Amino acid sequence: MSDSEQSAPPALPLAINLQYTRDLSFEVPGGAEIFATLRSQPNIAVNIDVQASKLQDDESVYEVTLAIKTEAKEAPETEGGAAGRTVFIAELAYAAVVTLTNPPQELIEPMLLVEVPRLIFPYARNIISDVTRDGGFPPIVLQPIDFVALWQAKRAEFPQTAGNA
Repeated sequence: MSDSEQSAPPALPLAINLQYTRDLSFEVPGGAEIFATLRSQPNIAVNIDVQASKLQDDESVYEVTLAIKTEAKEAPETEGGAAGRTVFIAELAYAAVVTLTNPPQELIEPMLLVEVPRLIFPYARNIISDVTRDGGFPPIVLQPIDFVALWQAKRAEFPQTAGNA
């Protein structure tokens, strides 16, 4: 065995079977009026969540869904004031069907909630960018997401109890 073969990390027991847009919504609640009256760049809030579910009890096939919601509101008229009207709302549920092949038990959750979202995020980011641009606004370009921190925050919010997987 050569040195390069010995130093290569083992392959992940993960295969992405397919990716798809599960749900996509873009809404401009104010209609055409918002284009005529918007005076400055809106404030944009982004909310991201990851969910995973097993598709079949007897197989290690899972659906992982990356949910992204972006909401743009008019900037407050005064410093510290209330946000104005909703400019637009874009919601995307982007999913992947994955197969895990004999994964170590302790790696299942991080593979599903960290690795898979990391792999599919560029596609979801592109969809959000395209839909906001096609909706008549500057494209939203989401910054890279720290899925490890998101997963750890979720675990802290819902602590695991012994014996319940």
